[in-house]
Amino acid sequence: MYAAAVDLTPIRRRRPRPRWKAATRNLVFGCGSVVFLAIGLAQNVHGGAASRYEMVTVKAGDSLWSIAAPRYPDSDLRQKVDQIEQANHLQGAGVFVGESLRVPTS
Repeated sequence: MYAAAVDLTPIRRRRPRPRWKAATRNLVFGCGSVVFLAIGLAQNVHGGAASRYEMVTVKAGDSLWSIAAPRYPDSDLRQKVDQIEQANHLQGAGVFVGESLRVPTS
């Protein structure tokens, strides 16, 4: 009778990874994400770079285009009209006589 063959090679077990490495990595990534998000939101709320405005009172026959055209002769007026709309929280290009508008100086 023959004896059954027995595998005598040692069993290799994976060494467990230290938990503190993964926890530290997650903590650093989480803190970095929070800081990045906070800076982005702060710039969005604050309006990014500081810009200067001049106050303009709307006269009869004025539109955003007629207000922007003499102030920005070398610029794309569509962008400037959009900037005026955003600065004054306007939903469209309609303005009223006597209304004061903030107009970017540059």
